[in-house]
Amino acid sequence: MPVCYALLAAVFYALNMPCSKLLLDRASPTFMAAFLYLGAGIGVGTIALFPHAKESPSERLQKKDLPYTIAMVVLDIIAPVFLMTGLELGKAANATLLGNFEIVATAIIARICFKEKVNKSLWLAIFLITLSSIMLSFEGDDAFSFSLGSVFVICATICWGLENNCTRAISNKSTYQIVTVKGIGSGTGSLIIAILLGESFPALKTISLILLLGFIAYGLSIFTYIRAQKTLGAARTGAFYAIAPFIGSFLSFILLNEKLSAAYPIALMIMIAGTVIVLKNSLCKQDSYSARSSL
Repeated sequence: MPVCYALLAAVFYALNMPCSKLLLDRASPTFMAAFLYLGAGIGVGTIALFPHAKESPSERLQKKDLPYTIAMVVLDIIAPVFLMTGLELGKAANATLLGNFEIVATAIIARICFKEKVNKSLWLAIFLITLSSIMLSFEGDDAFSFSLGSVFVICATICWGLENNCTRAISNKSTYQIVTVKGIGSGTGSLIIAILLGESFPALKTISLILLLGFIAYGLSIFTYIRAQKTLGAARTGAFYAIAPFIGSFLSFILLNEKLSAAYPIALMIMIAGTVIVLKNSLCKQDSYSARSSL
């Protein structure tokens, strides 16, 4: 059952890119980002009302957690706007795989800002994922031209890499509360920005579809991820969850009929190699920690 939860988390999130791409012709990137996060926050907040989701008062967010919480919300306002803009300008398949650059951004920020150790194998993975990201940032149909859409997606992953490190600082707090605050706070912030920019309000039917997608691709993904973590642990759950970009890429070809560039298969193989190294590195660290704990 835990493995099923982990795989479901990956499948749920994999729906994000291709389905968002389909809806972007009905809503602006900022409104899209707003309702995706609102769907997640409202959905997870509703799940938190059930008895099995109750957590102790000591796990509640406190005043000392406010700086990291604010940073988390602000970054989650900026990142999805970048992502939706990138999707609007580029291919969903490229954007899906470029999402793995978040691994690179998270590791580099953790090393520079939070002084975490990064070993040689992880630096190799960072190099491979960066190389594939550069390859995916160029369009190869007729000419070697730079893709602006890919740049926006990479900016989104950098924001999420910083947000991951901010969230880590409060990760011992209530997961449900963190996700609810993140969803509703970031969604409301993006909604205000969209209104101030004078963007056209989507139709009610479109809003409903985006909220539903946000609940499934963000909310349910997080929910099933947490369920899997309780038994499998973070590293092993992450190993299963890392298949999400590749499922999403496949769905982009099926749902959107996107054509592959000549560089795409090569970038895909390099991206897979880098991701496998990251996962093996995480699993080795988890096993080493478990061994020390048992002594």
